[in-house]
Amino acid sequence: MTDGEMRKEMIITLHELPGIGWQTIRKVVEYGAWDCYQRFTANAWMSSVGMRSEQAGAVVKAFGDLKIGRRCEQLYKRGIHVITRFDGGYPELLSEIPQPPWVLYTIGNLELLNRPSIAIVGTRGPTAYGRKAALDIALGLSEQGITVVSGLARGIDGIAHEGALRASGGTIAVLGSPVDVIYPAENRSLYNEIAGRGLLVSETPLGTSIHPGLFPLRNRIIAGLSLGTVVVEAAEKSGSLITADMALEMSREVFAVPGTISSPKSIGTNRLINRSGAKLITSIVDIMEEYSWLISGGLTGGERGSKGSEPLTSQEEHIFQLLVDQPRSTDELIELSSMPFGLLHAVLINLTIKRKIEQHSGSIYSVL
Repeated sequence: MTDGEMRKEMIITLHELPGIGWQTIRKVVEYGAWDCYQRFTANAWMSSVGMRSEQAGAVVKAFGDLKIGRRCEQLYKRGIHVITRFDGGYPELLSEIPQPPWVLYTIGNLELLNRPSIAIVGTRGPTAYGRKAALDIALGLSEQGITVVSGLARGIDGIAHEGALRASGGTIAVLGSPVDVIYPAENRSLYNEIAGRGLLVSETPLGTSIHPGLFPLRNRIIAGLSLGTVVVEAAEKSGSLITADMALEMSREVFAVPGTISSPKSIGTNRLINRSGAKLITSIVDIMEEYSWLISGGLTGGERGSKGSEPLTSQEEHIFQLLVDQPRSTDELIELSSMPFGLLHAVLINLTIKRKIEQHSGSIYSVL
């Protein structure tokens, strides 16, 4: 049993314990007691990482019942993969946000987690104009090989998923419920289609009851997985504006589809354009202007994942040569290459797809 396997099991256990929050897990991770946890008493946890007595007691009991690998094996049989922040497949864009999820529960195609993605969010009760805009944008992005991220809610979210599934880019549905719970129930057929052809993701432990507090947490993952966020119809206090605000705080691009000044469903989007600096868009051309390097770098298109002998672009060759001598972290590559983070992230994805490099835990890359 490796330290990595032990750490993964302990992080999942902590994540699923009631009363244990993000910061407490951070303290345990920084302390790194992976190989000696069985000798820790409640008092030891209280003194070493500052747990409260009730937290420490719960942790001692939970760690005493650990059966390493059993949990993940049982979930795998149900088609559920569990990823922690230290696993190689953890999405790098998400790791850059404040308080990234320690654990992700997934069903479907894990490759989508590390492909270029754009989020599309909006009202649960769209107009015909909003429905068409969301469908056209999602389809257009997917035709360019870009994955569409949304929240599987009624309205714009569901329409965005449907549009993305019509082309090669695929879609990721980030749930506010446990990954094995279909919510809302009316999206059952869409949920099943995404499970088969896209990816379902949730931070919420299995068995958790759905409550309103889960949805802002979901929204930060939607924004965090994406290079940018598109808002299609949002009322004055729409939840999709929370996602847009989070994207702005993460220094990600925000786009908004303008609406008529008389429509209450467009108050939020129009204000994003007017007050928050969101880019007004009328088609995916306006979006792709911000990500021209995705096209020039050969990152779009549905066939990119199947060719291991494709030539490298000059940007890819530059990063590849930086990794020939030794593995390097993302921070080191940013410093050595002077590339913007978004561009570097896209280049690393393409080198991985072309089977030139591989990603390790801690956002470390090496040549194959």
